[in-house]
Amino acid sequence: MAGAPRRPLVAGNWKMNGLSGSETELARIIQGARELAALVELMVCPPATLLARFAAAAQGTALRIGAQDCHAEPAGAFTGDLSAEMLRDAGASAVIVGHSERRIYHKETDADVRAKALAAWRAGLCAIVCVGESRTERENGRALAVVGTQVDGSVPEGATAQNLVVAYEPVWAIGTGLTPTPGDVAEMHGHIRRRLVSRLGAPGQGARILYGGSVKPSNARELMSVSDVDGALVGGASLKADEFLAIAGVYR
Repeated sequence: MAGAPRRPLVAGNWKMNGLSGSETELARIIQGARELAALVELMVCPPATLLARFAAAAQGTALRIGAQDCHAEPAGAFTGDLSAEMLRDAGASAVIVGHSERRIYHKETDADVRAKALAAWRAGLCAIVCVGESRTERENGRALAVVGTQVDGSVPEGATAQNLVVAYEPVWAIGTGLTPTPGDVAEMHGHIRRRLVSRLGAPGQGARILYGGSVKPSNARELMSVSDVDGALVGGASLKADEFLAIAGVYR
């Protein structure tokens, strides 16, 4: 691998889960992040209702707090939406954009995702850009083409290793318990890396690529050891401190 080693990142996407009582789990994650800080970066992306509270609790610790989505505009008549500037003001340092659930349920296009990534940068946030193919697309032999198109359309020019993380999430593996083989993951992450380097040059080599899709303690070590896998975007397993920290703990 050329250049400086990429620091692993394990990020937890809490999705639409979590109430005020979840601060108990957060406290345990903060403690674990402190113990693992020399080896891996940890981030939790709670629902917007908990963002400011979690950010305040994590201030000055090794744990970063991110958000799950943002609007492309900085302000305006967009009832129910939150701008990247609002998320930054609440204490976020990153935001997930283009998650498959947003692409599917909210019909977000690559252009929409790109606009949100630019909004994240405008507000000083790192954009975690999600890409991934459906089961049908994989079975039809189109996985590499689909994900390559998503990378090209969703990642803006000007990306750097500091403001961009790409998360590969095969849609068919999210919440299903199914996972690609290590060979499949290596092929896709290598493909994404080549697309990033082709478009961005050196920053494409430095940007982290996370794997997401039914990551759990039992398969984390195998997945995290694959070439060009720089960490994980964890869903359900991130809601429990023990499971989330066990996944991050594979870097010990």
